[in-house]
Amino acid sequence: MTNVKRLARRGRRALAIALAVGLAAPAAASALNVYAAASLREVLPQVDSRPTYNFGASNTLQLQIERGAPADVFVSAAPQEAQALLRGGRCERPVTFATNKLVLIVPKSNPGAIRSVYTLRKGGLRLAVGNRGVPIGSYTRALLRRLGLSSVLTRNTVSLESSVAGIVSKVALGSADAGFAYVTDGKVAGDRVRAIRLPRDAQPPVRYQVCAVRRSGADSRGAASFIARVRSDRGRGLLRAAGFGLPPK
Repeated sequence: MTNVKRLARRGRRALAIALAVGLAAPAAASALNVYAAASLREVLPQVDSRPTYNFGASNTLQLQIERGAPADVFVSAAPQEAQALLRGGRCERPVTFATNKLVLIVPKSNPGAIRSVYTLRKGGLRLAVGNRGVPIGSYTRALLRRLGLSSVLTRNTVSLESSVAGIVSKVALGSADAGFAYVTDGKVAGDRVRAIRLPRDAQPPVRYQVCAVRRSGADSRGAASFIARVRSDRGRGLLRAAGFGLPPK
C-alpha cells in the first residue's frame, strides 16, 4: 500500500472517531434567561452569576415576555407586572422576595442646593422621574400625592426616564438636579450622587416579585433553582447588604 493510501485511510479513520465522539458528547446546556428590574442589576449577579440577565423596566420586560421573549424567570419591581403575567397564563404564581424605599438623589456637587423634597417647590430645577408606567414612576407619583407635592412635576423641568437606571445616570452626570430612585440605587451610585431621605409616612409599599415563566421550551427546573437561590439565606443576606428590605420567610 502506498504512503498516500495509508494517509488517506488514517484520515478517514480519525474523522470517523471525531464524529462519533461529537455525537456521543452531550450538548452544552444553554444559560438560564432572567428578565429582571433594572434596580436589581447589581445584586442578582452576586446571588447567581450563571444566568444570562436582561435588565430593564418591569413593564417593558412584561411586554417582551407577552410577545414571546425567551425568558425563563421574570423579576419585577412591583407586583402588577408579575400578576398580569400570572393572569395571562405566562408565569407561575409570583412570590415577594424583597422590598425597597424611595430616596431623592442629587449630584455630589448639588448645584440645585436641594436640602429636602420640599425644596422642589421653588421650581426651576431639572428633575429625572420615571415614566408613568414604570414602577419607579408610579411609586414616585404616589409618594408626591401623599406629600401634597404633585405640582413639583409641573413647576420644574421633568425628564421622563424609562427605567431607574436612566434616572441615576442622568443625576450622576449632572444632567438633572435631582431624581427619584430607590434606596439601593443611591447606595450603588454613592460615589457619584447623594441620597436625601424622604418622609417615612409617605413611602409607598415597594415589593419585588419573582416568578417562573411559562412558555414552550422554558427551563422550569433551572427557574425553580434560581428562585430558590434568591430566597435562600445567602440570597437574602446579599439583598440585605445591598440595601433591600426582606419580607418574613
